Amino acid sequence: MDDGQRIERALDVAVAHAEAPGAPPLLAEAIRYAVFPGGHRIRPRLCLAVARACGDDDPAAADAAAAAIELLHCASLVHDDMPCFDDAPMRRQKPSVHVAFGEPLALLTGDALIVLAFETLARGAARVPARLAALVGLMARAAGSPNGICAGQAWESEPSVGLSAYQQAKTGALFAAATVAGAAAAGAEPMPWRLLGEYLGEAYQVADDLRDVACRQEEVGKPVGRDATLGRPNAAALLGMQGALHRLAGLSREAVEVIPDCRGAERLREEIGAQVRLFLPARVTAGLAA
Repeated sequence: MDDGQRIERALDVAVAHAEAPGAPPLLAEAIRYAVFPGGHRIRPRLCLAVARACGDDDPAAADAAAAAIELLHCASLVHDDMPCFDDAPMRRQKPSVHVAFGEPLALLTGDALIVLAFETLARGAARVPARLAALVGLMARAAGSPNGICAGQAWESEPSVGLSAYQQAKTGALFAAATVAGAAAAGAEPMPWRLLGEYLGEAYQVADDLRDVACRQEEVGKPVGRDATLGRPNAAALLGMQGALHRLAGLSREAVEVIPDCRGAERLREEIGAQVRLFLPARVTAGLAA
């Protein structure tokens, strides 16, 4: 079973628990709507890639960690799209959850997905309690404050914010969680893997900024030009297109260079290169060679 199949199976099992008899039908429908179909599933793929590089001796724990990270990501998208934040009508080429189900259910859907992420961890990683405890702590750090995705969203309500602090919390937190959780699920020391996730998270955010400036809505599945409209920090706006492209290339190189020594390091370098190529449409990445 390849990583894509592992991720979709783990997510389907997780969402099925939220759809169990007794669940409010519209909430259950909205939860599945928010998770499927997904995007590239970059964060859970990264989690599984690191787990494999570290031996992947407990695939159930790795699958649970990967699914939990994606559920947190989906929750952040649901909340981010709401009128009180970005007021985005589209996500993944379909109406956003608040458009399809209304604002009250969208708020509850995001909340339910956060809880479901931790429930999924508890079910899938319980075989080795020490690993479960580590995973819960790592995931909570990525979700909350002071440096998780909640903090990243909250920075948008501050009178000013630096680009680095904003990007590290808004995007980098879940990438860092993906790498450290992949290591923890496989029984490796997680902290040496954090820098890899931070570099990849910043690279992804630079790529997202470039998509916001240079791509069309049908290419990225969500409204573009929102950073300028909402006055948000944007690497392409601050550095220029070429500056942002070269920053993306530099971050990608740095990510590969900080991979800790492990038996699967060479394969992981190849997988990271493939994932980075997913960050941008081909017509934009052509600028990397300029």
